[in-house]
Amino acid sequence: MRDAFCLFIDAKGTHVNISDDQLQIIVQQVVKRIMDGESVTIPSSASNARGDWGVFDDMSDAIVAAQQAFEQYQRFDIQDRKRFTDTVRHMTLDYKEEFSRMAVEQTKMGRVAHKIAKHVNVAKHASGVEFLQPQSWSGKNGLAIEEYAPWGVIGNISPSTHPSPTMLENIITQLSGGNTIVFNPHPVAKRLNAYVIQRCNQCITKAGGPANLVTCVAEPTLESAELMFRHPTIALLSVTGGPAVVEAAMKHQKPVIAAGPGNPPVLVDETADLALAAKEITTSASFDNNILCIAEKEIFVVESVFNQFMQEMEKQGNHKLIASQMDQLANKALELKGKHWLIGRDYVGRNANVLSQTLGIRLSEAVPLLFGETDAAHPWVVAEQMTPCIPVVRVRNFEDGIEKCVKAEHHFEHTASVFTRDMSCATAFTKALKTDVLVINGGTLRGNGGDSGEAYFSHTIASPTGQGITHPRDFCKRRRIMVAGAMRFV
Repeated sequence: MRDAFCLFIDAKGTHVNISDDQLQIIVQQVVKRIMDGESVTIPSSASNARGDWGVFDDMSDAIVAAQQAFEQYQRFDIQDRKRFTDTVRHMTLDYKEEFSRMAVEQTKMGRVAHKIAKHVNVAKHASGVEFLQPQSWSGKNGLAIEEYAPWGVIGNISPSTHPSPTMLENIITQLSGGNTIVFNPHPVAKRLNAYVIQRCNQCITKAGGPANLVTCVAEPTLESAELMFRHPTIALLSVTGGPAVVEAAMKHQKPVIAAGPGNPPVLVDETADLALAAKEITTSASFDNNILCIAEKEIFVVESVFNQFMQEMEKQGNHKLIASQMDQLANKALELKGKHWLIGRDYVGRNANVLSQTLGIRLSEAVPLLFGETDAAHPWVVAEQMTPCIPVVRVRNFEDGIEKCVKAEHHFEHTASVFTRDMSCATAFTKALKTDVLVINGGTLRGNGGDSGEAYFSHTIASPTGQGITHPRDFCKRRRIMVAGAMRFV
């Protein structure tokens, strides 16, 4: 059934056609402001926010459009949500090469082939409506059912490191929960992210869904992010980015799901299969040039097997740097700001052969990693450096290794891994490293499910706020409905 439209004259005297749904939202806003004792004007942007398949020039317009879409989205059932998110999955597979090339071109980070793999992981393994099965209890007092209800409009910050995979995974997960979405993308990837949102809205409306289930601002800024954070229409914030943006989001009096920093350590003990450890670490740490927060950032190896492990790393095609070269590269790539070592943007996610050129070393583009020995206090160990240059630290024994891993991880409680054949050691490591993701005898990449691991996959690993690897229930509220009276049928 088509929406009825009425003629409305805004504050500037402009004639605007608006639907019944849009009029209802405006009336609700006017009534609320009157009840709150506020003066009332209807801005033309609120009533005439057109956008370009979800992309708006003004953040306020993007939020209003998402709210209007939410009012319509509530008329659809969970099977409809699955249909809409399935079409996003199919679109992701159709456009994976184009999105991946655009990501590398715009951000200068990572490898196209690995970004394609990330899109495939999202399309195949991002969690959906299957996580929203209700729970029930019945007995002499009646029947109680708990359902998962949407928050409403969720405000999202997306990162530059995985711009389209993170956005697409959040779209699938949050739309599955019945929410609509507003994005303030990272400025470096704004053109790609706007294109992704347009493609999503096009495929959703073609499948019979409402327009503008996903929106964004065309020119994202700190100011547009702040407007989104504090806007009363935004019910929940989902933030995937650096510590500064997470801190900014948490200053507001609304719930936040935040993916924070990680500095994943690896411990290799004297019982480990060293060839396996070197192979797994190389595959995982080199994936997309180490820009995943889940990827190994430093390796601690028990002294008795240290030299043999380093040989195994070379056998995997990695290039070994001497200590002075590790120092030299750190001096170029890392900067101490306050108490924290930060990686220079020109070095994040670059190929190993690009990093080696700064040292005057010419390598093949196929070299996965640079690696070299450092001490435990070296900037390469302390920083979450997101490059395919991995420090390796000698430790006296397993206990010394645990102690150094805990310190290097900075209590982010994000990700860690251990290679050992002694399960008592694996247990001790797991208890000491209280991370959301912990992998035993495998690369940390396996810990996030998908094609290389088990379980569902997510780009939002919410360590600061406690959700861990997120799924649709994290973006829903629980509601209990109690029907009084005996409801047992057997």
